[in-house]
Amino acid sequence: MQEFTLDEQKVLSPFVTNLDSPIFALRNMPEVVMGAMFSRYSRTTKSLRRVLLDEFIQNKEMGFSEIVAYSGSNGSEQIIATKKAEEFYDRVLVGYGDDSVAELGGAHIACEQVSMIASKFLEDPRIGISPLEKSTRYVYFNQKTNGKYSYYRGFEFLDSNFADEYLKTNDMLFDAYSKLMDPLGKYIMEKFPKDSEISDRAYQSTIRAKVCDSLRGLLPASALTNLGLFGNGRAFEYLMLKMFASNLPENNAIANGMHSELSKIIPSFVKRANDSHAKATQEYLKNTKEAISKIANEKLSIKPDRSPEVALVNYDADAEDKILSAMLYSHADLPLSQIKLIVSKLSNDERKNLIFEYLSRRQNRRHKPGRSLENAHYTFDFLANFGQYRDLQRHRMLTLERQLLTCNHGFDLPNELIEGGFDLDFKESMQSAKDAYDSISKHSKDLAQYVVPLAYKYRWYAKMNLREVAHLTELRSMQQGHPDYRRVAQKMFFEVQKVHPEFAKYIKFVDLKDYGLERLEAEKKQDKKLEDLKKKYG
Repeated sequence: MQEFTLDEQKVLSPFVTNLDSPIFALRNMPEVVMGAMFSRYSRTTKSLRRVLLDEFIQNKEMGFSEIVAYSGSNGSEQIIATKKAEEFYDRVLVGYGDDSVAELGGAHIACEQVSMIASKFLEDPRIGISPLEKSTRYVYFNQKTNGKYSYYRGFEFLDSNFADEYLKTNDMLFDAYSKLMDPLGKYIMEKFPKDSEISDRAYQSTIRAKVCDSLRGLLPASALTNLGLFGNGRAFEYLMLKMFASNLPENNAIANGMHSELSKIIPSFVKRANDSHAKATQEYLKNTKEAISKIANEKLSIKPDRSPEVALVNYDADAEDKILSAMLYSHADLPLSQIKLIVSKLSNDERKNLIFEYLSRRQNRRHKPGRSLENAHYTFDFLANFGQYRDLQRHRMLTLERQLLTCNHGFDLPNELIEGGFDLDFKESMQSAKDAYDSISKHSKDLAQYVVPLAYKYRWYAKMNLREVAHLTELRSMQQGHPDYRRVAQKMFFEVQKVHPEFAKYIKFVDLKDYGLERLEAEKKQDKKLEDLKKKYG
């Protein structure tokens, strides 16, 4: 039986992708309206289309027609529409005090010309926000605007007594980066001459990536980058709250800008990011951080022990029993405690057979192992360069804490620079940056981070389950990956292999090889895709 009359279908059709299937999408409405609809939808027996028609479109109190009529307009009309949408949302949500409602509407926002320090803060949220950042691998960072390199020049630097040192150090690092681009490119092309079967496009893209990979360590953390973020209102609200609480003026300014712009499109979802309750939370975060920092300075001001690039500092000793019990759980009707007792009595061969049956059918890394592997956890402590952190931070299904960026732990020097005879320039640049860091850190360790080049080593830890270990190590060890983070992924795998070899046996798509031109095979595949597109679309 048709749910809607012909007239109703005519009214509804602009706002839904179909009128008769149980699966459909919403369209042509402001995010705030769609979020409000879903919140109402959760508390009614009506279909979503019927809710839209009866309680939104045909309810004059909601002002739906005015909001939607203005939704594609500009200027003052759009401002009016946004205000009406906020009123609309508040009216629907009277008595609906659930914060999760703010997850029902989202927004795309661009954050351009922000430092690499700030970009890492923007990418910190584990859920709710999907970021995409300008790559240091495919884009050269030596362009100038009005004769100046693109790095952060906030008032906290320009109005300080270390302004000249800050500017001089950043210019020096960008100069070194620019100076080495062409000679390093020529050296790499001599080392890896073009094969006749490789297209010019694929070869040049591969060489460019190799040059960028080798030189990115010279870029200071102050270098400006661009980000695109897509997220829901709740995630944006909490991100901005934390940025308002940050010690970095740049983060505070970005939070202000984001709040202003998001208030134009999803006002009801982000209005609490800096209200009186949010300010109280910001004080809580600041005061807690200061208190713990004081204790750390009192108790931990000693020389650090030497540590490896990747150290497994903690893991589940009973991981096998936990995982095997979880493998069986969904196929039984016994309590978990009883299953664990039975598993503990299995023979070694029986254990191996169970693991084999659960994991052996994986044919590639996209055949993800089951959730049973989430029952064992590993804590890794890293001392790797800031460039590696920037790559690996994108894995967010884990617990991660990081220290301040410093020049205290040395730096990584790419082999290509040593082999090509460019290492002296690189080392001199690193030393000059360290001198500036040491000087500025006497005033502020937070601000001193901005002059630290990406090649300097950085401490962070990450706690993750075995399933995430498999995903991360298989993905980040792929041939086309940056050699620095490939090395970290390989070492993580070896650490797990030492303590749980039977599980490591099935993390079998970790690439342990070394390559000269990491991107070449990927670029050749890209050629094939471009050729297929040309055939398909002309």
